[in-house]
Amino acid sequence: MNENRLSNSMEKSRVKVILFDLDNTLIDTSGAGRVAIQKVCDFLKTALGHEDSISDICQRFAHKLFHESYDPSSGRTIDDVRVDHWQQAIRESEGVDRGIAVAAECYRIWKCTRLQLLTFAPAVRTMLEELRRTHRLLLLTNGESQTQREKVQAIGSAAELFSAIVVGGEHPEEKPALSIFTYCFRQLGVQPQDCIMVGDNLGTDIQGGFNAGVRATVWVNASGQVPSEGSARPDYSISTVLDLPGVLADLK
Repeated sequence: MNENRLSNSMEKSRVKVILFDLDNTLIDTSGAGRVAIQKVCDFLKTALGHEDSISDICQRFAHKLFHESYDPSSGRTIDDVRVDHWQQAIRESEGVDRGIAVAAECYRIWKCTRLQLLTFAPAVRTMLEELRRTHRLLLLTNGESQTQREKVQAIGSAAELFSAIVVGGEHPEEKPALSIFTYCFRQLGVQPQDCIMVGDNLGTDIQGGFNAGVRATVWVNASGQVPSEGSARPDYSISTVLDLPGVLADLK
């Protein structure tokens, strides 16, 4: 094979685009959430005058947040919905309605604390800056539009690092649906085999990458969990996103 043909072959096989998940892949959303909940607990000790039900209130809020279903056409903002989560959690645990003011303050503390902590760790930022020299980076995150855009804004430099930022809540379907991956490929004018998908969730990131036919899926498995039977199987598993350069070297 002559040099030109070898160069063309290598170019075709090279990973051109890295699709990154955001939450718990590039930023520690779970860790920020735990700190935010503790801040709310500190507030509730004063607001309620006792500590008996505080843990239960926060667990109820977390449950409602996890199972949240938000309809943008309802006329309510996501902020309204989440203040209501707190109000319901307090009422269910206390047996009385403490009013909207306490719930609104719980939400304000939780949201502001979480956003303040949602940032790229210095090593992650450095890695992204280096990867950007050789690859195009695309941020693909599920979630309600306002919430995810606020996270992106809190990070600060995401727009500089990523060629495109795609929020699932702004599209008819989210990960793992094929349609949102197809949209990403069209945004950057690439084929699925030009791309890899990096994320922490087997059901959305890894299954979605598999559905879309990307060259490889990379699971960020920080807790060392074992995939359950029937779940998507990643091509690579790493304990931290900082191990990604080693995966890219293997894919050359």
